[in-house]
Amino acid sequence: MAMAETKQKAAKKAATPKKAEAGATAKFELKLPAVAVVLSYRGGRKTRSRNQMLIEIDGADSKAKASAYIGRGVVWKTPSGKQLHGKITHPHGGKGVLRVRFTKGLPGESMGTKAKVV
Repeated sequence: MAMAETKQKAAKKAATPKKAEAGATAKFELKLPAVAVVLSYRGGRKTRSRNQMLIEIDGADSKAKASAYIGRGVVWKTPSGKQLHGKITHPHGGKGVLRVRFTKGLPGESMGTKAKVV
């Protein structure tokens, strides 16, 4: 009798979807190198983090899609050709914006320009 109960439990368990499968969405496919737009400095009401910038990547319009890019590098080129490197650290909000920590702070002229995610 115990054997029949375990078989019934196993069949019932197999019939119910797993939690990960039930709530899972389609996996976002990274397209590298990606184009990003530098939005602004990361900061509060009275402070600015000059070496941290907020970027928005084309195609990443949700927090889940943007989180796939965490750990990737970002390169911004100055008008003279010099490259400044950064790393994506965290999502910022729920609409696909990301925080990037640069080794050296970006100038104010970088806002609104494009950067490359590699």
